[in-house]
Amino acid sequence: MQSRRRFVFSGAAAVAALAAASRWRSLAAAPTDTGKPAESFEFVRTDAQWHQLLTPSQYAVLRKEGTERPYTSPLNDEHRAGVFACAGCRLDLFSSSTKFDSHTGWPSFWAPLDHAVATREDRSFGMSRTEVHCSRCGGHLGHVFDDGPRPTGLRYCMNGVAMNFTPTAT
Repeated sequence: MQSRRRFVFSGAAAVAALAAASRWRSLAAAPTDTGKPAESFEFVRTDAQWHQLLTPSQYAVLRKEGTERPYTSPLNDEHRAGVFACAGCRLDLFSSSTKFDSHTGWPSFWAPLDHAVATREDRSFGMSRTEVHCSRCGGHLGHVFDDGPRPTGLRYCMNGVAMNFTPTAT
């Protein structure tokens, strides 16, 4: 009985020590002031305003860097002439003339409109990717990869929920 109590006590102590160490590591890994200025954007809203402006799925993608499930966006099958704009601030992002079917389940483009998007490194999920966000509001749009068609060789793989489509008037 004595050895069983000792085992339970030492196991509980080990769990407590591990929990304390994990907490310490997460606090130690917290971002620090790097001296770099924070990104600033022309179109700024409070979190409450973003919640009012966006649907829950748009908020999850644009403001929390989520990803919609593949093949769920109607924009993946949008083939009319027109412009794809940010669902957060309405900035025109992509022309339909650069859209192509990447067979990935997300709307894909080989080039954005001039000055419409910006990129930054994304190291989430244990990999390095290039995140694409709206240059006006900073909303997360998706990622860009170097396996696209000519002429750029790029594939801007965008979340459809992060965009709105406006067809060209005929």
